[in-house]
Amino acid sequence: MSTTTRIPDPIFVPGEMARSSPVESHAALVDGFGRAITDLRISVTDRCNFRCVYCRSADLENHVAEDHLLRWDELARLASILVGMGIRKIRVTGGEPLVRPGIVEFISRLRALCITDLAMTTNGHLLAVRCDALVAAGLDRINISLDSLDRAKFEEITRTQSFDRVLAGIDAAQASALRPVKVNAVLVRGINDDEVEAFAEFARDRDLVMRFIEFMPLDADRHWHRGLVVTADEVYRRITARWELEALPYSLGETARRYRFADGRGEIGLVSPVSQPFCGHCSRIRLTADGKLRTCLFSREDHDLRSLLRDGADDATIADHIRDIVHHKERSHRINEPDFAPPSRSMVFIGG
Repeated sequence: MSTTTRIPDPIFVPGEMARSSPVESHAALVDGFGRAITDLRISVTDRCNFRCVYCRSADLENHVAEDHLLRWDELARLASILVGMGIRKIRVTGGEPLVRPGIVEFISRLRALCITDLAMTTNGHLLAVRCDALVAAGLDRINISLDSLDRAKFEEITRTQSFDRVLAGIDAAQASALRPVKVNAVLVRGINDDEVEAFAEFARDRDLVMRFIEFMPLDADRHWHRGLVVTADEVYRRITARWELEALPYSLGETARRYRFADGRGEIGLVSPVSQPFCGHCSRIRLTADGKLRTCLFSREDHDLRSLLRDGADDATIADHIRDIVHHKERSHRINEPDFAPPSRSMVFIGG
């Protein structure tokens, strides 16, 4: 981490506080530290047509059995219960959510719930042909992963040859109601850290949001170490050496610090879970594709909801169980503690 430059704080908007702050008194779902839980990440599959080095093993057969995955009706039921408990934002993830048949119809079912924001994270491979249908189904926002602007390097990172299809997906989304697209890049030292400025130019040229995400210890092959992390401070320092950035307002539940280019189009977001954790205002929980509730991306324990669903539990029983799980949500992910241990599951099984 840089010792001479630190990211300045963006502009906090007090009016946004009610959506994500621990003082939100009307929220039905609050953890033991007083944090209102309003955001839900739903992983609809652990399958993915990419095998990114920072996420999934090169092993092609390391997914869970099909009958262990929640059916669409089970996912929709849990989403409905959680919305009734105060969830207001839902992000659909995977694996790669667009590889599962029925995903567009599922987005429509989520849209019918009383939520303020419905988003998806995708690798973009199938997006160009699905974009219009997703918008029609009610999707509000989209994040697309793109970890290199160099074709050969992209293929090395993703272990695919999908570079053109991802760019086509970005263009299709940017031309739709999903604009401005958020493009996610996980920076890994020695692989794509030389592309920070190129990514910034990409944001400026296409008038989109480029989000730089610190590499986290969630890779299946367990190659992560601190020396591979490109910190948000470094990214900010390198970009501001060429362009002036202006801070944008944020609310307490957001993961990214956002900035726009003072002289033109485009934005950047800096997501710093390793160097500058944002656990103190975490408003998120995660539902895995096989029906486990996770209270933190780095939880060491999964909480089974699938058995409750399939054993005939009613909604009230499930809600009580969820409330108890959330009450014991971790204070923080502990990445920077000496006794930190990574979760037993890698990112593809947890959901981003």
